[in-house]
Amino acid sequence: MTKINSPCVRNCCLDTKDICLGCFRSIGEILVWSKVNTTSEQKHQIIQNSKDRRSAYQATYKIL
Repeated sequence: MTKINSPCVRNCCLDTKDICLGCFRSIGEILVWSKVNTTSEQKHQIIQNSKDRRSAYQATYKIL
């Protein structure tokens, strides 16, 4: 079983929608990540969700 590293970048700051502006995970996704029964598939989905959020944020605010 391959360990999936957390996308946390230790720059935590939640926006008004409870999305971390460091890793772009929701507070719910952050809490689920460390649970013992969270599957690899769930973690991959969380990572994809955070990438999508980051892209949308960057497009909205014209950030590289």
